[in-house]
Amino acid sequence: MAIVKCGDCGRTYDIKDAQMGRVKCKCGAILGAPVGSGGPQAPTTNGAGGREAAGACRAENGGGDQTGGGDLEAVRALKDAYESIRGEIRKVIVGQDKVVEELLISIFARGHCLLVGVPGLAKTLLISTLARTLRLSFKRIQFTPDLMPSDITGTEVIQDDKATGERMFKFIKGPVFANIILADEINRTPPKTQAALLEAMQEKKVTVGGQDHPLPLPFFVLATQNPLEQEGTYPLPEAQLDRFLFNIYVDYPSDEEEKEIMKRVTSPVKADPSPVLDAEQILRLQDIVLRVPAADHVFDYARKLVRMTRPDKGEAPDFVKKWVTWGAGPRASLNLILAGKARAILYGQYHVSCEDIEAVAPSILRHRIACNFSAQAEGVTADTVIQKLLEMLPKTEKLASKGTG
Repeated sequence: MAIVKCGDCGRTYDIKDAQMGRVKCKCGAILGAPVGSGGPQAPTTNGAGGREAAGACRAENGGGDQTGGGDLEAVRALKDAYESIRGEIRKVIVGQDKVVEELLISIFARGHCLLVGVPGLAKTLLISTLARTLRLSFKRIQFTPDLMPSDITGTEVIQDDKATGERMFKFIKGPVFANIILADEINRTPPKTQAALLEAMQEKKVTVGGQDHPLPLPFFVLATQNPLEQEGTYPLPEAQLDRFLFNIYVDYPSDEEEKEIMKRVTSPVKADPSPVLDAEQILRLQDIVLRVPAADHVFDYARKLVRMTRPDKGEAPDFVKKWVTWGAGPRASLNLILAGKARAILYGQYHVSCEDIEAVAPSILRHRIACNFSAQAEGVTADTVIQKLLEMLPKTEKLASKGTG
């Protein structure tokens, strides 16, 4: 078994020696052709050759001093861990495979998620189960109109020193000091409390009394919103929504899934998922995500997609100018690449493809596009706009990129 990199598109495969020159890449090139023949590169092993190939990938992507072969092994290990994590979660959660995938992508891309779904879809159970499979600490914060910032970040109290008799301030940590935070119904608390949590999300620390208190890493916030009832709520401003990597829509289960849910919940047997990864492994994998190479045509594809959402730009198609008030900002472009890298290694790939960008685009863009009254009158949503853009792009950017190396 050897690692072969396609010279046309950059995809990497594990190929048996007997298959050299017989297997085609997804782009149509024959894998295993000699270097310099105009075809794909010659195979490299997992030893010195594998380290050399991985080092070349890192050089292409601007980075690194690391052990090339170790990165390739880590990608394979993560793919196996991803399958294990899904298997453990399925012991408790029925369905929701797409949601689980995007949650894991967000964790490995150092992002946060906003989940939108009606009550009773097991959002809390899913997150607590995920925390157990990752061996991470988990806290749930129920947001209410009377919740204060200190209720989530912590506060200082006066305490007597028994040795000296002096009084001093001692910081009591709030529930935000955990690896995974479930911010339940974040739109039901005032903007002051929302801002306190969002500051912790961005800075990975809490400042109280002039002192910085770092949060445990990895740190991941999952916020939920109920789309049905908006009376008496405090919708997140657009600038704060932009801080979330994903806006994930949690849908109803299918007919068969709902029947399976009924059987499991009403049964006395309760599944106990086993941990698969720990915090140290997750932090190491987060670093590897940044080193995943992405070709220029992938950057162009993501850039073009985001710029087409802006109605005041020349790249925007007519339907965007008709239906959209404002489009996605530069953070969307960055997040498309980061999430694409995380998705690529979850699937055992050693580079980012346009298909990875396309897969993560809806959840990254839907909360960064504002539709106008004309769109609402026609029943058009942000997802409608995103889908039409994705259908347009392959005709220009995506198909043309297959010929670039």
